[in-house]
Amino acid sequence: MGCYEEERSVDQRKKHPISLTMSLFNASALFIMLLMYGIATASTEGVNTIIPDSSQEGAVLGPVVSELAVSQSSFGPHSSLNFMSAFTEDLEGSDYCVELLRIFGQRYVSNVNCLVSNARPVQVCENCLVHYSSLIEIYTNISSDQMGPGNVSCRDSLLRSDRLMLIYLLYDNLEEIWTTSGCDHCVNKGLNQLTNDTFYFMAVLNQTLSCFEKYQQQGNHTELCKECKVTYKGLNELYGRMEKNSTLCIDIEDTMNMTRRQWSKNFNCSLPREETVPVIAVSSFMLFLPIIFYLSSFLHSEQKKRKLIHPKRAKSSTSLMNIQDKFS
Repeated sequence: MGCYEEERSVDQRKKHPISLTMSLFNASALFIMLLMYGIATASTEGVNTIIPDSSQEGAVLGPVVSELAVSQSSFGPHSSLNFMSAFTEDLEGSDYCVELLRIFGQRYVSNVNCLVSNARPVQVCENCLVHYSSLIEIYTNISSDQMGPGNVSCRDSLLRSDRLMLIYLLYDNLEEIWTTSGCDHCVNKGLNQLTNDTFYFMAVLNQTLSCFEKYQQQGNHTELCKECKVTYKGLNELYGRMEKNSTLCIDIEDTMNMTRRQWSKNFNCSLPREETVPVIAVSSFMLFLPIIFYLSSFLHSEQKKRKLIHPKRAKSSTSLMNIQDKFS
C-alpha cells in the first residue's frame, strides 16, 4: 500500500509541469481576449464622441454645403454668358468687332442655306451670287488693315487670336466651293450679275426646253425629235463653243447634261454629228487600202513579166531567120 502511494506521488510530480503549462496558456489567452475587448470598446467610444448630434450637424455641414453650391453655380447654364462677357472685353474695340462677327455669321448661314437649296438641280452660281457677294464684303472688312471706328482693326483679334482660326476656315470652305464650281466663268468680275454668254445660253436653253414641253404633251416623241432637232443642235453647238472658250460653270454643265439625258434617254432621239462623215470616209479608205495595194502589185508584176518575155521571143525569131538565110 505504501509503495503504491509513493509511485502515485511520483506520477503526480511528473504531470505537474504539463498542467502548469496549460494553465499559463489559458491565462494568456484570456488576457489577450480582454485586451482586444478593451480596444474595441475604446474605439467605439471614440467614434461616438466624434459624431455630432442633429443640431450640431447643420452647424458643421452648413458652410461646406453652401460653398459647394456656390462652386457648382459657377458652372451652371449661364456660365457661358459670364465667359463671353469676360472675354469680349479683351477684343480691341469689342463693340465694332463683335458686330462684324455677328454680321459674318448671318451671311454665312444664308449662303449655306442657299447652297443646300440649289444643290439639285445645280444652280449655285446663278441663285447664290448675291449671298456670296455679301459674304465676301463682310470678310474683306474683317481681314483688311483698314481701320474702323475709333481706329480699330479686327483682323488680328478675329482671325489670328487662336490656333483654329475658325472664321478663316469657314470662309475658305465656301470659297473653295465657289472656285470648284467654276462660278467665276459665269459671273462678271464685280460679282453682281451673270455674263452675256451665260444669259445667251440660258435663252437658247429655254427655247429648247419649251419645244420639248410642247411636243411632250402631245405624246409624240417622233414629232419631237423632228421639230426640236434644230434648236437642240444649236444648243449643242453653243455649248461646244463655250467649252472651248472656258466660259462654263457648274450650272451650265449640269443643265446641259440633264438636257442631253432627256433628249437621248427619255425621248429616244438622236442627232447625227457632222464629224462622223470624214471618220467614215477615212475608215473606208483604210479598209480598201490593202486591196488596192495588192491589186496594183499584181498588175505591175504581170506587166513586167511581159516586158521580160517579149525580147527573148524576138531574139529567137531573128536567129532563126539568119539560119534560114545561111542554108538558102
